[in-house]
Amino acid sequence: MIITVTLNSALDVTYRVPSLIPHATHRVLEAVERPGGKGLNVARVLAALGHRATVTGFAGGPAGDELRRGLAAVPHADRLTDALVPVAGSTRRTVGVVDAATGDTTMFNEPGPTVGPAEWAAFLDVYRELLAGPDTEAVALCGSLPPGLAVGAYAELVREARAAGVYVLLDTSGEPLRRGLAARPDLIKPNAAELAGLTGFSEPARAAHDTRRRGARGVAASLGADGMLAVTEDGAWRALPPGRLAGNPTGAGDSAVAGLLSGHVEGLPWPDRLARAVALSAATVLAPAAGEYDEAGYEELLPKVEVVPAG
Repeated sequence: MIITVTLNSALDVTYRVPSLIPHATHRVLEAVERPGGKGLNVARVLAALGHRATVTGFAGGPAGDELRRGLAAVPHADRLTDALVPVAGSTRRTVGVVDAATGDTTMFNEPGPTVGPAEWAAFLDVYRELLAGPDTEAVALCGSLPPGLAVGAYAELVREARAAGVYVLLDTSGEPLRRGLAARPDLIKPNAAELAGLTGFSEPARAAHDTRRRGARGVAASLGADGMLAVTEDGAWRALPPGRLAGNPTGAGDSAVAGLLSGHVEGLPWPDRLARAVALSAATVLAPAAGEYDEAGYEELLPKVEVVPAG
């Protein structure tokens, strides 16, 4: 079983319009609501890949109720366990507006509810219980921190996972990533800009090696259209996608996390993990909403991903 933590979960709303024009009124061609937040997206992809996942974090208010109902109704919901902790505030919504003419997406992200000390303590109790489960194989800590939580919250969760002997992946940004790095997660998954912000180095391979020296045992950096770079104790590789795809990129990085985690628990060698992560990420761009991937596209893309040694 894989735990995914989404401290700032969301109800994802995707609108598709003929063309996005500032200051204009738009006719919506399609509106889709899905349970969201990075960890929930990861869990849904893991379930589609055949893995059992438990989602935890916070959910509250009408949007939180809708998120939980949606989670129970997603494909492969029988492989998902809801361990979200109630919070007094209302779960945020994220709104993605897809321009049908160009395929580009414009995002609007609400900040999320304020989490109080008692709610954080209740979450920690649930988290520790999940970590102690006999079938827990890995945990993914994903996304932004909601208001009210200390900037070192992820560092605390990394330390709890390491104390329990559970493989931990951290996927966040900014100061929470910097603090979490010092707790020595097994793997972090920044993008190129986040990696440069951590180290001051713009060259991804140099930045990834420096990040390992700062505490991460492994680094898997998303490089956008240039694929993914992994620098680990086993070596360094770069995975190259077959080409740029038009579509909705929301959740593509989350699918990559699911690919990396599933590859870890299956014991795949790093080149195969990277190929899976990049193919899933690309196939997610082809899907209509975050937390999903185009299965036929994934099967077609996977053998086309090129993985080469990196310096």
